[in-house]
Amino acid sequence: MAKWSKVLMFVVVIVFILGACSTDAPGSEEDNDKEANNDKVKVGLSISTLNNPFFVTLRDGAESAAEEAGFEIVTSDAQNDPSTQLSDIEDLIQQDIDVLLVNPVDSEAVVTAVESANQANIPVITVDRSSEGGEIVTHIASDNVAGGEIAGEFIAEQLGEEGKIVELEGISGSSAARERGEGFHNIMDELDGMEIVAKQTADFDRTKGLSVMENIIQGTKDIDALFAHNDEMALGAIEALESQNMLEDVVVVGFDATEDAVAAVSEGRMLATVAQQPKLIGEKAIDAAGKIVEGEELEEFIPVELELVTE
Repeated sequence: MAKWSKVLMFVVVIVFILGACSTDAPGSEEDNDKEANNDKVKVGLSISTLNNPFFVTLRDGAESAAEEAGFEIVTSDAQNDPSTQLSDIEDLIQQDIDVLLVNPVDSEAVVTAVESANQANIPVITVDRSSEGGEIVTHIASDNVAGGEIAGEFIAEQLGEEGKIVELEGISGSSAARERGEGFHNIMDELDGMEIVAKQTADFDRTKGLSVMENIIQGTKDIDALFAHNDEMALGAIEALESQNMLEDVVVVGFDATEDAVAAVSEGRMLATVAQQPKLIGEKAIDAAGKIVEGEELEEFIPVELELVTE
């Protein structure tokens, strides 16, 4: 009996020693690494569309900045569909993100998604386009009204404040289209010699810019200048003007300074484009997200500078 007691005691001692040496013990390096990983800031980014090079650059800027900061970032593409964006944001909320970055398809339609994030106590930052409602910590964008004014002043100067103008508008309901148009008309409406002969929506899309401009040309070829709310529409409109041998007589101004647009300016096919800095917008959004997590106060609007790109 004494013999078995000694054996039992020996087994207990061995188990105790092995347990003490276990690599899975509480407080081990592996557990600490796991805990640190759980503390990693997670950012959700909902982009209106990745079919537009401007927003691809914005996403790349955000993802690069997130990697540098040691943040995790999850990106979704709404493909210019408000209902898809709502579904995307609801999915991001379920992934336990710490901050939501939103580039709205439609500034009014996105409100429901913003409010869902608010209810989940997730801070929201809007980028490039704003939201009509919900609680937004900060908005990071170029001053689109000022950009529209820059385009208007340039066109007026080129035409000697007298001419017939076509305006291609962005997605109806988007803050960018509304604000760029507002700035443009701040200049045009004050000049008696400047007449808007056509103003139509082409949804920030190159193919639609082409088709809409073709329809406008069928109605009138008496056009001195074209202002498009983004470069994609401007580039589509240029194709329509070239097909009618009208481009040499029309001042074309776009907005965004995408790579294709800058090339068109260099070639003389587009006279100017208002340059935004999408990469910087994305970087500033990540910087703002980090400050929110740290409990810092932010301004309601964080502007990104604009400039006019000409040949």
